[in-house]
Amino acid sequence: MNQFRGTGVALVTPFRGGKIDFADLERIINYNIDGGVDYLVSLGTTGEAVNLNERECQEILKFTAKVADNRVPLVAGLFGDNNTYRLVNRLNKYNLEGYSAVMSASPHYVKPNQEGIFRHFMEIEKVAPLPIILYNVPGRTSSNMSASTTLRLANASEKFIAIKEASGDIVQATKIIKDRPDNFLVISGDDPTALGLIACGGDGVISVIGNAFPSQFSDMIRAALNGDFATAAKLNANLINVHDWLYVDGNPVGIKAALEILGFCKQDVRLPLGPMSQGNFAQLKKEIEKALAISAVKA
Repeated sequence: MNQFRGTGVALVTPFRGGKIDFADLERIINYNIDGGVDYLVSLGTTGEAVNLNERECQEILKFTAKVADNRVPLVAGLFGDNNTYRLVNRLNKYNLEGYSAVMSASPHYVKPNQEGIFRHFMEIEKVAPLPIILYNVPGRTSSNMSASTTLRLANASEKFIAIKEASGDIVQATKIIKDRPDNFLVISGDDPTALGLIACGGDGVISVIGNAFPSQFSDMIRAALNGDFATAAKLNANLINVHDWLYVDGNPVGIKAALEILGFCKQDVRLPLGPMSQGNFAQLKKEIEKALAISAVKA
């Protein structure tokens, strides 16, 4: 469980000419590991898993494990679906060698009630070959997994080891932290509020901005987890203005644009996602340059 305490990064999937650019993916993986992140999440929302076919997903999982080469733990993040039994059938189709956990989002679009969410995850628990990180992201699913449902799952099976709580609701996250079992982590899925969640007793973050700023964001999370909130606050402030521009045209549109600015990959995304507008790209570049300049002075 403790291998997922700290900074995880939800990796992008680079494209070039409509195809996966494995050379750029390798560079980003190494950049993040060298930057001190604690683990990597492959094929989450940021990795555009829903826009990839099954063969591409298999290739990315295998390639990521090969490049990471056991240097950091890996999470397979593609296991979300609004059809419970389709997801159950998919879970056994993937080769998860080299991975330590799977991440599964609450069902999207159908807006289940809390009992439906609980039963959905209990069906997954029966067949999942690895420990499960729950993922609550109401902004995408249009339904919130309540604190009581999260705690019910956490106490129902030790296979549920954590929640990526991306509601941005610190009060809800604090209720989970207050009553969680000892073997259950509460991980932020919202970069701008990750510091606040840790201050309330949370265990870290699965980050988007970490793709572009692995060292700076990991240092911030590490300082907060060590109780050095003065240092953490300064590091957090350095990146706070970058966050808005990463999401103005949606994720992963913004973070891919940031990685293009930094020279790691093209900002290409697959439909129905569209490219970042030129005006927003210019503003993002300006904020990234400011953040890099501050980091250079402090170094």
